[in-house]
Amino acid sequence: MIREIQTIHHAQAQYMSQFGRYATTLKELGPPTSGDVGPQAADLIPYNLASGEENGYMFALTTTPQGYSINANPKVYPGSGRRTFFSDQSNVIHQNWSAEPANASSPELK
Repeated sequence: MIREIQTIHHAQAQYMSQFGRYATTLKELGPPTSGDVGPQAADLIPYNLASGEENGYMFALTTTPQGYSINANPKVYPGSGRRTFFSDQSNVIHQNWSAEPANASSPELK
């Protein structure tokens, strides 16, 4: 999940450079279903990740006053994962070793 979160961070930096703002949804970072690449579908992350589900985890991108936040939670706890993750535009990743979604106050991943 860490690699996927880092992929989203990298895509957000590219999106900001190209469009002057952070993407508000994962679909905006993903490939277009038809038509050209643009702010609605920048083709910066793979389709599966843009759909919000990858490797047994559900990903959510949220707009915040400071930028954005990312949550990654197991689709089925503990079957598809035993940790939850949170990160934001700071690129610091936080984790919880429980089903409770991680947040900015959760322990930092080291």
